[in-house]
Amino acid sequence: MRLQANDLSLTLKGRRVLDGINLSMGPGKMIGLIGPNGAGKSSLLSVLAGLRSPEKGTVTYDGRTRSVQGRQELSRRLAYLAQSAPVEWALSVRQVVALGRLPHRGLLGPLDATRHAAAITSALAITEVTALSTRPLRSLSGGERMRVLLARALAVEGEVVLADEPTAGLDPYHQLQVMELLEDTAKRGAGVLVVLHDLTLAARFCRRILLMQEGRLVADGPPDEVLTEASLRQVYSVIPLIGHAHNERFVVPWRRSTRP
Repeated sequence: MRLQANDLSLTLKGRRVLDGINLSMGPGKMIGLIGPNGAGKSSLLSVLAGLRSPEKGTVTYDGRTRSVQGRQELSRRLAYLAQSAPVEWALSVRQVVALGRLPHRGLLGPLDATRHAAAITSALAITEVTALSTRPLRSLSGGERMRVLLARALAVEGEVVLADEPTAGLDPYHQLQVMELLEDTAKRGAGVLVVLHDLTLAARFCRRILLMQEGRLVADGPPDEVLTEASLRQVYSVIPLIGHAHNERFVVPWRRSTRP
């Protein structure tokens, strides 16, 4: 599925959080969305997911708007992992992951139960939460809950995955695991847009980076063109340490710089 955003603008509580955003994403690519706190990243994802309407501009999915596409069809084709999802549900881990299959209910006739069960089991396994499947979600640590919610998003088997800070609260091992899972999801043909604060993860795993500042998209391109010392000084007010290890790029915020 090709997702296209044209001239998106949005104001919340008197503040312009999106200002003339244009972007497109297609299948088989993993894109990193970065920017300081308050840049508008989460607002952009919610608009792209069809959860919030922009005051100006349009979002289309294979050339069709949300209203033409239909809510159920869109929910089958697009998976969204929110930054701050509810965690106090009185459900087991497996039941939470099974929620990702709800949009598919009734589509495949007698094959529903088999296919749905397989998708749920696979999502539990690849996120390494199978051992937690009978535990209540609210009994888990923050990092464990994030992996469960990622499993729910992957169980959708959507053509587009929008993930808002999926590595937040995870230890280094599971940060890498999540990025590898999203990378594999893109290799299987889905379009993946992931919000990140870790610049090295963005540089290593994403072949395209979108950089936001104050509601605007200020850069869009490959990591070596977007994650430069000049751009990071301007947008983040930091001086980075940029280098390569094992033929892969790393970007580490090293010192604060004077704000422009």
